[in-house]
Amino acid sequence: MFIEIDFNSDEALYLQLRNQIILGIALDEYHEGDALPSVRQLADDIGINMHTVNKAYSVLRQDGYVKVDRRRGAFIAVDSVKEEHLRGMRERMKAVVAEAVCRNVSKRELHALIDGIYEEYGLE
Repeated sequence: MFIEIDFNSDEALYLQLRNQIILGIALDEYHEGDALPSVRQLADDIGINMHTVNKAYSVLRQDGYVKVDRRRGAFIAVDSVKEEHLRGMRERMKAVVAEAVCRNVSKRELHALIDGIYEEYGLE
């Protein structure tokens, strides 16, 4: 598992870790059932506090990307409840669209941004 943390970023470390794991799932680097490193191991590997890794795993569990088992540890388990996730995404995207409107970003420009992100992931 290759995780890169930017210690100079304003984004919280646990969110960077969360986002990188989600990106790994999206890019098909991590698959359903893959074990994540232990909290201690990942903290040592990337040089952050164990509590930070634990918080990232906890948020991933709450968001439906990871399951945690006392014996097996944390592993990828993408929640199949698509409709619930779509509702949450819709709410987050409403804020992005509102920001775009305030900045005079057209619908076409916003669609182009989304298309570009999908292309970065190698998706169509």
